[in-house]
Amino acid sequence: MSKCITIFGCGYLGQTLAELCLGKGWTVSALTRNSATAEELRRMGVSKVTEANLEKTGWHAQLDPSQDFVVNCVGAASRTLDGYRQSYVEGQDSIGKWLSGGEVGTLLFTSSISVYPQSEGRSVDETSSNEGASERGQLLLEAEEKCLASVVEVDRSFVLRLAGLYGPNRHLMVEKLKRRQPFEGNANRTLNLIHVADAAAAVLRCLEAEPGIRGGIYNVSDGSHYSRGEIVAWLAEKLGVAVTPFLENDGVHTPDRKVSIDKIRNDLKWEPRYNSFVKGYESILC
Repeated sequence: MSKCITIFGCGYLGQTLAELCLGKGWTVSALTRNSATAEELRRMGVSKVTEANLEKTGWHAQLDPSQDFVVNCVGAASRTLDGYRQSYVEGQDSIGKWLSGGEVGTLLFTSSISVYPQSEGRSVDETSSNEGASERGQLLLEAEEKCLASVVEVDRSFVLRLAGLYGPNRHLMVEKLKRRQPFEGNANRTLNLIHVADAAAAVLRCLEAEPGIRGGIYNVSDGSHYSRGEIVAWLAEKLGVAVTPFLENDGVHTPDRKVSIDKIRNDLKWEPRYNSFVKGYESILC
């Protein structure tokens, strides 16, 4: 039988996920605050597209709260604390109220590795401390807790902490190199990345996990640990342009950590297709 999924914040990652789900013959519904994205989703074949802000409640009557899967991959309305609180915390609250009117098999929230404040190139996994996380990171942690606490309305809940998302039409470092703009921060800081196709595949792997997997928190990255300087140098050579400098202006406690993906590999047998920035960018720049 066809599965039903609702994707909230159906933007860059959500559209990639929607395409995968449509390819499996699933019935896909989506919510986005962007009119152009809404039109593209309709062209893709998404059955129900709602244009609304997630933190509001007007959309509740427009989307069926009985779903096999619900994915919240909303992005922040802005980089301000208010933008984070509005999109992540209040957005998850709104989903919780909507869920009370239906039944959901699996709920998933895409968070960020920004909840890890560790520095000096230390390795982190899902058990690592979040003490000292930035104010934005603390708001993400609050949203994570709300997702994982939704045990009454859903069978299981997942939180995926995503590394820096890149892929077709999203490659800021490439554009900066082409414009010869300097890079903020230090060149030797580790940059954890995940290709959008791999991020969507990880979400799908969680949704389709066997019943014995009861949810939880998983880190999602490509598993490699290159420095920002190494990545920029490779990209510059690939593009045939000069390497633009780093400003070397990171603060003492700027996060610099190597994110482990052993848990999702072991529990869900998921592996990134693009397991380094080289593979990922070669697929974009070829």
